[in-house]
Amino acid sequence: EEELVKAMEVWDLYTKDREKTNKTMVRGEKTPGGFYRLAVTVCIFNSEGKMLIQQRVSFKDDWPNLWDVSCAGSSISGDTSQMAAEREVFEELGLKINLQNERPHLTNHFVDGFTDVYILNLDVDLSKLKLQPEEVQNVKWATMQEIFTMLDEKTFIPYHKAWIELLFHRSKFRS
Repeated sequence: EEELVKAMEVWDLYTKDREKTNKTMVRGEKTPGGFYRLAVTVCIFNSEGKMLIQQRVSFKDDWPNLWDVSCAGSSISGDTSQMAAEREVFEELGLKINLQNERPHLTNHFVDGFTDVYILNLDVDLSKLKLQPEEVQNVKWATMQEIFTMLDEKTFIPYHKAWIELLFHRSKFRS
């Protein structure tokens, strides 16, 4: 049933200037030419300056068993960027956050969309998180250097080190 819901996930389509159109697409389809979709990433840092990272489950189609930033996913139809980020964090980690008065700290443009990146400074008790069994098998706190080592070992999704460094830098200067 979960897979059916995921398979029928409907995404809003946007113009290159990020204006929402009245058009949608279904997850898994190719994004129509000239349109873009919205994704979100949330990076949670604790007061020690470490990032909460998650390990993807072994049966994911993309990047199985690899570690990733705190949380990421696609906006579904009707979501604002903030709603999508709040929903993804709750679904994957069981953590309620409120981003209603936040703007994304960064927006990364990819071939067929935009990823809004939210950077939060929160001390989270990892033992209280409720991990989504279809997505996440483990979580832990990591320093930038630990993530760099994981990138070298190919146990982390292959982001550019400069991107990881930027996230850590922005966690200290959120204004």
